[in-house]
Amino acid sequence: MIGRTADYALRALLVLAREQQGGRYLHADDVAGATGAPRNYTGKVLNGLARAGFVTSSRGPSGGYRLARPPALISVGAVIDLFDTPVAQQRCLNGIASCNSRRPCAAHSRWVALLNARRAPLDDTTIADLVDHRSAPRPRTSSRRNGTARAQSHSS
Repeated sequence: MIGRTADYALRALLVLAREQQGGRYLHADDVAGATGAPRNYTGKVLNGLARAGFVTSSRGPSGGYRLARPPALISVGAVIDLFDTPVAQQRCLNGIASCNSRRPCAAHSRWVALLNARRAPLDDTTIADLVDHRSAPRPRTSSRRNGTARAQSHSS
């Protein structure tokens, strides 16, 4: 239904939404660890979300990413559209060249309604609707902020 990048973006936003109450930033590595997504890919996804205004970023040891707006104002449809470009129906289902909204074929109105109905749940669902604060794995402490985390992870 959605591409891998949009899936990772939604998962990243859910992680950030779970962590938003403290107002702290999460490193891309922390988000990657919590979502199971590759680190480099997660960084690119987070940068795309930042360019679109869904998240903000901050540099430095206590920097990272956090939501730029409340999760109730981020629709799933908008996130998916950012990474999966919607393709408009270009041809008539019945193959009629002159079919359009002004001169519709028998299927036109019904088909447009069906496509809109399929899209509506994505636009009506927000990150706030999907976030579950109970079952979320906590992001691990980044080795950038805690030098012992890296040493411990290599010694096991």
